[in-house]
Amino acid sequence: MLSRASFPRAQQVYSKRCFSSKSFVERLRQKAAVSHATTRVVLPESQDPRVVKCASTLVKEQLATPILLDSSGKLRAADVPAGVEVYNPASDSRLDKYTELLYAIRKSKGLTQEGAKQLALDPLYFAALMLCNGDASCCVAGSEASTADVLRAAMQVVRPKEGLRTVSTTMLMVFPDRVLSFADCGAIQNPTAEQLADIAISSALSHKLLIGEAPRVALLSHSTKGSASHDDVSKVKAAGDILRSRSIDFEFEDELQADAAIVPNIGKKKAPGSSVAGSCNVLVFPDLDAGNIAYKLVERLAGAEAIGPLVQGLRKPYMDLSRGCSV
Repeated sequence: MLSRASFPRAQQVYSKRCFSSKSFVERLRQKAAVSHATTRVVLPESQDPRVVKCASTLVKEQLATPILLDSSGKLRAADVPAGVEVYNPASDSRLDKYTELLYAIRKSKGLTQEGAKQLALDPLYFAALMLCNGDASCCVAGSEASTADVLRAAMQVVRPKEGLRTVSTTMLMVFPDRVLSFADCGAIQNPTAEQLADIAISSALSHKLLIGEAPRVALLSHSTKGSASHDDVSKVKAAGDILRSRSIDFEFEDELQADAAIVPNIGKKKAPGSSVAGSCNVLVFPDLDAGNIAYKLVERLAGAEAIGPLVQGLRKPYMDLSRGCSV
């Protein structure tokens, strides 16, 4: 059985640091407060009382300017705190502009102008169009909408970053002495080698932005450097070859078992020529089953605190919540 002692202490390879989900989130809040005057967060699900409370908190703590989308027109002025912007897509002066923008983006996929107008009225799509038009900095949705609906709007309108074709998720696993990034834990069921490479690139960037340390990426497998032969192993090795062919600015190693990725002496023994084996902080799993199972086991049995999943790989931030989320 896994235990807390089963996971090596990070101070063997990292400087000593003290983490907790509370302290980590507090650091993110401090970073957000610095740029709150220019950060505009659109919240499409104003019918959810939790979302309205969230908007109030963003104003009260000076974290960002919240934008509520009230497609029903039922949001009472008394329920909206000062400093919160409210728009109804159906009566918004930008609707025609957003319709044309959406039509331009999706007409090659068969979307008609009338279809574009109907979609633009959908708060999830309206929010995505706000991002594309520069009217909002980011979107947070999913307190009521399904993940499929949220990601569909994000992928069709916001679209993947230049050079990427894959939108994925990462989980931040907070230990007392470090934070590891696990990917993909919530989006791509059985990624191809090309998709694994995209996930690695997105996860490295997410880790650098959120944790503030240089990413050291492991493309995980049940094999380390030829210890096993299988199509699944070949896929991971192919993903490594794709990464080597791209212009990336982070260190990585492909075809590593989990212990070789995070335990220094095992990494040195199993992958002696690697610069990152044994000290990886970004773990890319070969498929969704492995990633999802791993983060839940580590959370429940090793005591790590999981933050996420965080959507990554988009041109602008469009985040998906669990429907059981708190304010």
